[in-house]
Amino acid sequence: MAIEYALILIKPDGVKKSLTGNVLTKLSQAGFHIIGSKVVKVSRELAGKHYQHLKDKPFFEDVIDYIQGKTFGGAPYDRVFAFVYKGENAIAQLREIVGATDPEKANPTTIRGAYGRISKEGTMENVVHCSSDINDAKREIQLWFNPSELTEDIYPTKTEKVTEDKKVWA
Repeated sequence: MAIEYALILIKPDGVKKSLTGNVLTKLSQAGFHIIGSKVVKVSRELAGKHYQHLKDKPFFEDVIDYIQGKTFGGAPYDRVFAFVYKGENAIAQLREIVGATDPEKANPTTIRGAYGRISKEGTMENVVHCSSDINDAKREIQLWFNPSELTEDIYPTKTEKVTEDKKVWA
């Protein structure tokens, strides 16, 4: 079995329902290692790139509003917790723990089966995202994290000299 990496997001509905600890506990019991984590206020640009495969779907704008927390009234639910997990056969195993995308079809012992729902407005609130395969994992991890935000070098990197304004503590 090969070592794999996966992006896990605890989405705004998971934040609103205070499920971060429950989700992390369930994932940690599987023995995977977190090699990157952060809280992200999701920009429209990031949301669009993450869900680029849905851009031609009629529900695309709803998905963008959902991941940005707008569906839940914005702050403090306008953020996600992003994690990079590492382990043997990580993607398949993490997807099994996470459960089916549709929470109503997910096994009740999975994260989505236990905590997800379809809202009365028809929004699929499935609490978490998990990379679907190795290629998606690489694309998603590189979208959500800079190499310096991970505790290991997992993909090839290069060094560039960058000159830009940077927000610093006053």
